[in-house]
Amino acid sequence: MHDPKFPKALILIPARMASTRLPGKPLAEIAGLPMIVQVAHRAAEAQVGRIVVAVDDERVRNAVEEAGFTAIMTGMSHQSGSDRIYEALTTVDPKGEAEIIINVQGDLPTIDPDSIRAALRPLEDPAVDIATLTVKITEEAEKTNPNVVKIVGSPLSDTRLRALYFTRATAPYGEGPLYHHIGLYAYRRAALERFVALSPSVLEKRESLEQLRALEAGMRIDAEIVETVPLGVDTPADLEKARAILSA
Repeated sequence: MHDPKFPKALILIPARMASTRLPGKPLAEIAGLPMIVQVAHRAAEAQVGRIVVAVDDERVRNAVEEAGFTAIMTGMSHQSGSDRIYEALTTVDPKGEAEIIINVQGDLPTIDPDSIRAALRPLEDPAVDIATLTVKITEEAEKTNPNVVKIVGSPLSDTRLRALYFTRATAPYGEGPLYHHIGLYAYRRAALERFVALSPSVLEKRESLEQLRALEAGMRIDAEIVETVPLGVDTPADLEKARAILSA
């Protein structure tokens, strides 16, 4: 099923076996299924388009296909998920039929399908190149935590920001809300093609934030404000949390 506003959307889910903190992460069992399959199910529940998992290991490919989803083998040398999904895109859609590409990270097994749909909304504005998600920070400790990426944005409405900068620092300064960036992206196809052709930028390398490459190149990123941050599974403790959530 497709979103009627975006009839040619494609969800791509990058999955990488080589995780330093949680080796073999895509195949970690959660509520009876490999994590990557749980992510694919959340994507399917969003009902916005075709789903393809971009993998770099035959074991992951087999697990995805056994669950009834499409998997595409990609190279093992990709530096980012964006590079991996672009290789998958050129393989599964060589004729360029998909107009919107949604990058759902392969370590978000508990993501709300509504959040995936929300990522499409900023693209209703033709001036937007890339759409993403953000949530208002409510815990004081997160405001100064460099692992919590903040989006500095200009409010467009009660539910949307235009991204001006992304940072690991506590920003912006002064009174007012801070926003936690959620790394789920919806690209116009031309924007993804342009993005992966760019070299890593100065601020991208300084902050270790890939999305700054797009901003430095003059691309427009808008962020939809959602209510919850999805649990990213990066450690064994995260994995246990995800198991508790989905088992319940």
